[in-house]
Order: sequence, then C-alpha cells, then structure tokens
Amino acid sequence: MNETAPDPPSLAVNEHSSGAQPSLQNGDSDSDSDSLRSLCASLHSQITAFLQEDVPTETLRAVQAQTKKSLAIIQQALDRYPLPSLSLSYNGGKDCLVLLILYLSLLPTHPSLPSALPAIYIPPSHPFATVTAFTLASAHKYHLRLDIHAADDDDDDDDGNPQMAGKGQGGGAAMKEAFAQYLARNPGVEAIFVGTRRTDPHGGKLSAGGFDVTDGGWPRFMRVHPVIEWHYVEVWAFLRHLKIPYCKLYDLGYTSLGGTNDTHPNPALKVEGSGGSAIYRPAYELEEDREERLGRDW
Repeated sequence: MNETAPDPPSLAVNEHSSGAQPSLQNGDSDSDSDSLRSLCASLHSQITAFLQEDVPTETLRAVQAQTKKSLAIIQQALDRYPLPSLSLSYNGGKDCLVLLILYLSLLPTHPSLPSALPAIYIPPSHPFATVTAFTLASAHKYHLRLDIHAADDDDDDDDGNPQMAGKGQGGGAAMKEAFAQYLARNPGVEAIFVGTRRTDPHGGKLSAGGFDVTDGGWPRFMRVHPVIEWHYVEVWAFLRHLKIPYCKLYDLGYTSLGGTNDTHPNPALKVEGSGGSAIYRPAYELEEDREERLGRDW
C-alpha cells in the first residue's frame, strides 16, 4: 500500500549539532506557560472525568486501572526529578501518545511549568511522511520543544523508545550517538519518559516499577516507562474513548510504526475488497498483543 502525505512544516537547523546528520529544533515559539497550563488543565479534567466514569466495558475498566498505575509512576518521577531534568522520547506513535496525554494531565498546577516541554524525536532512516507530519503537528499542539536527531538505523519503534538492547550487541551506534548529542546539549536532563510496553522488543526485561537506567554502553539516563503493563487493546481503548487524534496510518492497517523499509500493513487485518483487491481494517480492530508486530520485518 502506498502512503503519501503533505510535506511536514519547515524546521530550523540547529547549528550546534555534530556529525553528518544535523539536529533540528521544532517548538511552539509563540506559546507561553499559561497556554500550556490551560492545555494541561483541560487534559487533567478529561482524565479525571474518565476515571470517575461508569464505563460500559471490561476493557475500559481495565484501562481505568492502568491509567491510575501510570499516573502514579509519572507522579513518582515528578517527585523525584525537577521538571527541567525530565524529557520525553516522542515520535507520534500510539504508545508514547498515551504517555504524553497522561504526563500533561499531571502538570496544570506545577509551579515551574515552562512554555514548552523538552522532548527528543529520533526518526528512522526511512521515515513515513505521514508519521513525520503527525509528529511535528502534535508536538506543536501539545507544546513540546522537540529536539530532532536523524539516525542512520531503525532501532526506534512506535512507543517512542529507542530499543536500548537494540540489534546485535547493544543496539544501533547511530541511536546511541543521537542520545549522546542530545544529552550533551541538554546536560540537565536526568530522566526520559518512554512509551515501552511489556510486549515490545526488550520490554520483558524492564522493571514493573517503571524506572530503569539505560543499559551499559548507552548514554546514562533514567528511563521512565509508565505504560509498561498496558495491553494493545487498552492503548486503543484509551485513545478512542477519549477521542485523542492519532496518526492516520493506523487507520490503514499499520499496527506498529517504524520506517518505510521495514513497516507494512498488518496481514492479520487484511480483508478482500471489491474486485478482489486487498484492503486492511484499522489498527484498533486488532486484539492480540502477539500480532501487533506482524507488519514489521524485525
């Protein structure tokens, strides 16, 4: 299935980056702390109402329980680290989108809320234009100061988490270098929120408590993974019940987003259309965690 999208918004090259691939900055320069605070207050009200709602399905009741657990982990991070020392690994995927909404919902009364929140985006070497456009647009909408580092390998996943164990021995060198550059330019960052779930590659080794220091050989920071125990259907139940906009590729049968060279519509969602042509049901109709990555080459 061919995928096209309009060109993403223009970005300014950050001249302080090193290496062949420049680091780029995208932020909401017109925003202020009041507009971010208003957004956070709105999301706080939305999440609070959801948790108090008498939901009609067992899945949504499970989502309410997962939401409470995730909020507790995020609050623990906020208690442990000053806000300027926290960042977010964000690439517009479904899992890190859930994480972002929950994170923002806890910030409306934070005393030192900035105009935009720090975040890092490491796109794959062969990005989908639609994913890039959604990531930049949603970063603007949610007031993220997005630091973009292009990588030469595809160790990133739609959870917004670099696969710290990576391919082969210790992961991709380009991914490590991207994080090393990011931390060098942002030396105050001590912890980074990531959207890893238990069923993701290498997710099975992460602690249930939600905090893990990066593996040996990687730039050192604390990974905070509040949605670690969420199931695939719970992610989609959350996004759809709360009517959170998401990347349109998911409606075309893609269930796990990487690069154009390793990501395809999920064959488990394939159905025969008119004239015998293949069409794909939307990602939210998949139910099994173990089938989520059937459209990926690794």
